Amino acid sequence: MSGGASLGLRSSGSYGSLQQFNGQSPPLAPRKLGKMSLGGGGVGGRGGERLLFARICKLTSRRRRMLLLLLVAAAVVFCFLFSSLVSKDEDAPPGIETMLGFSDHVRSFVNPVWTSSGRPIIQGGSLGGNGLNTASQTEKHSGSSHEKLRGLLRSFPPAVDLEHHPCENFSFSPPPTDKKRTGPRPCPVCYVPVEQALALMPDAPSASPVLRSLNYLFEDNLISKESNSGSLFGGYPSLEERDKSYNIKDSMTVHCGFARGKIPGVNTGFDIDEADLFDMWQCQGIVVASAIFGNYDIMQQPENISTFSKDTVCFFMFLDEETEAAIKNTTTIGNIKRIGLWRVVVVHNLPYSDARRNGKVPKLLLHRLFPNVQYSVWIDGKLKLVRDPYQLLERFLWRKNVTFAISRHYRRFDVFEEAEANKVGGKYDNASIDYQIEFYKREGLTHYSSSKLPITSDVPEGCVIIREHIPITNLFTCLWFNEVDRFTSRDQLSFSTVRDKIRTRVNWTADMFLDCERRDFVVQVLQ
Repeated sequence: MSGGASLGLRSSGSYGSLQQFNGQSPPLAPRKLGKMSLGGGGVGGRGGERLLFARICKLTSRRRRMLLLLLVAAAVVFCFLFSSLVSKDEDAPPGIETMLGFSDHVRSFVNPVWTSSGRPIIQGGSLGGNGLNTASQTEKHSGSSHEKLRGLLRSFPPAVDLEHHPCENFSFSPPPTDKKRTGPRPCPVCYVPVEQALALMPDAPSASPVLRSLNYLFEDNLISKESNSGSLFGGYPSLEERDKSYNIKDSMTVHCGFARGKIPGVNTGFDIDEADLFDMWQCQGIVVASAIFGNYDIMQQPENISTFSKDTVCFFMFLDEETEAAIKNTTTIGNIKRIGLWRVVVVHNLPYSDARRNGKVPKLLLHRLFPNVQYSVWIDGKLKLVRDPYQLLERFLWRKNVTFAISRHYRRFDVFEEAEANKVGGKYDNASIDYQIEFYKREGLTHYSSSKLPITSDVPEGCVIIREHIPITNLFTCLWFNEVDRFTSRDQLSFSTVRDKIRTRVNWTADMFLDCERRDFVVQVLQ
């Protein structure tokens, strides 16, 4: 058959060149030539097409053909994956980050001093004449944490579909009945997996209403000018200074503990060794903190903590020398100063003789001890944490768009009732409790009632605090600490006074969740 479509000749191509052997076709065996030329002669006929195909196959080795086929297949797969990735990124709903942006976002949160390119930003400044230089310590910490983070992110799903929140259909149910347990019990709480909590992390710090810059008073020669004006550690704030501290404006300077020096923990009372301060200043992102003073409690190790949190969240336990000595009888702390997950910090020169009052320093002033931290979870030393920190932040802060969360008391909502319960329980001397309550009554404290809604309680169960470190929340805990320093150490009595004074001046309040929800993520182990 002549005049048919021709396969055509290539000078080069996937199957090699037909222009070989000095322009001549390679010799073919007569038997194969006869078979391939059936049906017509000439290059233009069907026999010619078969002849050309046979010559091509002859010239090309089997190994080369397989290699070329693999290359073609790889190219097809690459094009398919690339088109899928682009379409997935384009189809993502607004506000939901794909993994392409998620890695840098999480990296910058856990280590804010690292850019998305992975290069460190050297931060200048020092911690004073004690040799605590933030530039060198930040660079060293960032390198190790950055590498760990990069490795951990590889194990995450390529994208998290959060078009609908996994807990949006969750309905609250009271604690299940238990004939053996008639007291307060945990109730079901809906958490999201850690990787989804990370995807729901806000892109930027929350806005601080009105207050933008908060500074702290310190003075070398402190003298008490009034009776009942607090302690040397607190700076003896006068009643006039106390009143001014609630005049919230763009920039403020207030008393906030550590009043004898610029650097908290350096000759201020509540003194901390340089090596410990190094690690505390390096901590960025999230800190989980606790304290045991006076050897009152037994250290509890957190449970159900994800690998990601173990590598990116700081866990700090503050001890006094008495507690450290007791722990050393049964446990070796060692040079790395770690017991399980906890990085142990021994505090010297405690400002108060009352161990419980000393415990209020880290509880309420974590923003001063950890100046580079964005979020903190405080738990009392008697409690064991049994949920992942990222899950707690998502559940109690990010999901509700709040910056401070604390559980309300399971039974009492009224400060007057709480004061009477403290006196009956011998929590503090009655005269001091009465003095504090009478002082608050003169300032306008009233019994709790439904007229205060949406405020659900005036009495917190203060053993857990979950908060974001922004100026307004830092101011709140500073002023709350000042009340604890001036009056009794029973912080439940002063909480609502500070909260309500701030709430009447700016659009901010402390969120209070149910006590049964708190009991789901921390448990008290009987000693």
